[in-house]
Amino acid sequence: MIKIEAVTLEQAYKDAAATLKCSVTEMAVEVVQAPSGGFLGLFKKPAIIVAAIDKSKLADVEQEPAVKAPKKSEEKEPEVEPAPTFLNDTILPTSFVSDQDEELEEDLASGLDYTADYDDAFDEDNIEAAQEVSVDIDAVAVEVQKEINDLFKLICFEIDTIDVSPYDKETLLIEFKGEDAALLIGKEGYRYKALSYMLFNWINTKYDVQLRLEIAEFLKNQEESVGRYLTSVCENIDR
Repeated sequence: MIKIEAVTLEQAYKDAAATLKCSVTEMAVEVVQAPSGGFLGLFKKPAIIVAAIDKSKLADVEQEPAVKAPKKSEEKEPEVEPAPTFLNDTILPTSFVSDQDEELEEDLASGLDYTADYDDAFDEDNIEAAQEVSVDIDAVAVEVQKEINDLFKLICFEIDTIDVSPYDKETLLIEFKGEDAALLIGKEGYRYKALSYMLFNWINTKYDVQLRLEIAEFLKNQEESVGRYLTSVCENIDR
């Protein structure tokens, strides 16, 4: 048993544990005097304790059974599966392959032949002729002229009957003429482009032909303007 004197009880407990070489929980402590700050620095009282090692607590600690490490379960070695069989880069189970081999042997024994016969005549001319789809451009022009006039007959602009004629073997020429035909061109040709896009998607999708759209000689004037520009460029290059 020892007597410890310190400024605070906490410090007294620490000093006692250090002296007895044990933890605070393993000590039996009796507080002889509680610390007091006094008045204006006078009449101060330190903390005084009497401490000793509590043997009963030490016995409880010694009697605690050691925690046994859990036994490792016996690890079973993984069973090694037979290597899979590959057929045309496809993994097949062994049973499937063996069954197929047996069936193949039976078929060959019965005289069944799996060999393809490529001796048939191959007529390329007939196939190419079947693939070629001839387009009667004149008949298409007549049908398109009827349908496009039915489409534009309720328009608010004053335009003449829309003419549709073959431009070449794969192209239709559609001409808009009349007093208000130029209004279908629009500023900077935006209406012309929209109308051309709409008609092309209809005619090309349905009849598989190309389109040349002429509205109040707009396309003709554009081509002439481009031609004059290219001519001037060529003349400047020659100089």
